[in-house]
Amino acid sequence: MSAFDQLDPLVQHHVVNSLGWRSLRPLQEASIAPVMAGSHCLLLAPTAAGKTEAAMFPVFSRMIGEHWEPLSLIYICPLKALLNNLQQRLQGYAALFGRRCEVWHGDVNASSKSGIKRDPPDILLTTPESLEAMLVSTKPEARQMLASARAVIVDEIHAFAGDDRGWHLLSVLERVTKMAGRELQRIGLSATVGNPEQLLEWFAGHCEGTRQVVAPPGEAPAKPEILIDYVGTVSNAATVISRMHRGEKRLVFCDSRNRVEQLVVALRELGVEAYVSHSSLSAEERRAAEKAFAESRNCVIVSTSTLELGIDVGDLDRVIQIDAPRTVASFLQRIGRTGRRAGTKRNCLFLATSPKGLLRALALIHLWELGWVEPVEAPKRPLHLWAQQLLALILQLAGVGRGQWRDWIGRLPPFAALTTQDEERLLGHLLARGIIFEDSGRLMMGAEGETKYGRRHFMELLSVFSSPPLFTVWHGMKELGQIELLVLSTHRADKPLVLFLGGRSWTIKKMEWNRRMVWVEEATGGGKGGWLGDGLPLSAKMSLAQKEVLMDQTELSHLSSRGTHEIQELRAQWAHLRKGAHLLYQPSGSGALQWITFGGYAANHAVASVIGCGGVATDTEITFPHEQGPVNVMERLGSLVAGRLLEAALIPDQMLEGMKFSECLPKEDAIRTLHQRLYRVEEIKALLSLPTVMVSEG
Repeated sequence: MSAFDQLDPLVQHHVVNSLGWRSLRPLQEASIAPVMAGSHCLLLAPTAAGKTEAAMFPVFSRMIGEHWEPLSLIYICPLKALLNNLQQRLQGYAALFGRRCEVWHGDVNASSKSGIKRDPPDILLTTPESLEAMLVSTKPEARQMLASARAVIVDEIHAFAGDDRGWHLLSVLERVTKMAGRELQRIGLSATVGNPEQLLEWFAGHCEGTRQVVAPPGEAPAKPEILIDYVGTVSNAATVISRMHRGEKRLVFCDSRNRVEQLVVALRELGVEAYVSHSSLSAEERRAAEKAFAESRNCVIVSTSTLELGIDVGDLDRVIQIDAPRTVASFLQRIGRTGRRAGTKRNCLFLATSPKGLLRALALIHLWELGWVEPVEAPKRPLHLWAQQLLALILQLAGVGRGQWRDWIGRLPPFAALTTQDEERLLGHLLARGIIFEDSGRLMMGAEGETKYGRRHFMELLSVFSSPPLFTVWHGMKELGQIELLVLSTHRADKPLVLFLGGRSWTIKKMEWNRRMVWVEEATGGGKGGWLGDGLPLSAKMSLAQKEVLMDQTELSHLSSRGTHEIQELRAQWAHLRKGAHLLYQPSGSGALQWITFGGYAANHAVASVIGCGGVATDTEITFPHEQGPVNVMERLGSLVAGRLLEAALIPDQMLEGMKFSECLPKEDAIRTLHQRLYRVEEIKALLSLPTVMVSEG
């Protein structure tokens, strides 16, 4: 019996006759047996491989054959736009089988939600935050509706797992499972990741039942068309885009909102029909731009990562990348938007606007050609999420008994690992702060908790978690870019940090840690730069790949003639690099010392913050003032030990204030959490394992 034969006859009929499909794709075939058997699954395939149908057809078969009653399936996406995009397609499928599908999120009006509560659909499309809002609502109808759930599908699960929003998702699913009184079948849909088994273990390893990663090899896709060109400026990039592939639909990715806006203005000045999409636009404006783009042909839409996920903007002809994304996974998502029509190929044109952008593009393609993709790793030690869930349970249940939280979220590994002593310490802090109070053994919302997270302020409890945290930099009313939290750890009131952005220097004038906003004013006389804007920090792997590209003297594929000339110039500039060693390098003229490591920003920053000497870290190096002297710096570097370095890397109080729900944790717990998240001991050990060679110019 074939896999297709296992589907319910009604599903078989409509796939063949109503949809007119002659066959299923490899993932769709391979998913039928494990999903029909009720296994927890991770369905893994590149973009446009039919993952939604791979999950839905066998789920529909179970829904029909096992007589599931509404509401039986919860379908979760990371973005409301994705839910809106999926609604029409899933509504069409559901109608074939006599079922209904509805969407529920913050933009859905109250009357629509009331209708859903009165007459629940079979499938509910929603977000984790909307599920949380349903659980803590004072009106029980929405919460009670979830009790009939039988399965959950999480689309783009890799987008959740890498930050605290993933722990929030799992916590909410645990509470829905408790209400349903049965184990929900969990099905995750993901693009290619470097550690699928670990991702599935994170998603469902604590659940009863079997688990299976479904990732059939399928047909080898045609080799994509990739070209890396060096154009030098955003203005030149606009000129290239305006002249190439006229009459085609082009999606251009930039990794900053400022760059998106700058490029769109330049394109429109050149007479190009150009649209914009990024997170700072209102949902209505973004949808209008995406709709106009979908209906046009000879046009360009310029986007940040908002269009990286599977939002449908029609058939694309070309993907163009300004400089390069930070990860191979993002590149795979973006190039996967092309080549979906018969007779077309996946393609990506990189337009590097700086030598740094060119090197990053080459490093990314180098890793991609090696078949390497970043592993998705959940943030460690999410104790602040435990506190958030305790407060949410207090709202949901109108108070909880000591230890009752274990009945609801106690299966999750980081929470299951909490000892009685841990629990007493955490509860003691919440009680002492007045965030909660205890009455006859029942925990209730305290005065401080009510002020911050009570019924009138519960949306603060549901706000999106993000990692790593970014701060927005403003000059007056003008947004300049974003800066990573680690950089701000060196800021002191008595010695303001000087940032470098857009070719100009800026001094921090004011910071609001809770709002993650920084106001700056122009600095006089220049100064040392810090990381911010579209220069987001790179991983150690990507940083090291840049060194490998610089030291490899062979001719590189995918490069234009301008790109070839520029990389030759870069290789000449970095001719002093040594394989298997760091350099302590003193360029002629400046006198400043550079410890060149290509070890990644986080590890370099940890070293710089501990040894002092006024060092400023980047992805590739730490620059020390010349007065330190190479002998002094070498001695300090030689004294470092990874474990002790990690312990010595200080976490300023302001950084704690910038972590969501940090006030709900004892200070030592918050510090340990940030330590484990900001500094990777493995990367620090790798950094310190290599010798340092002293060289000088001339």
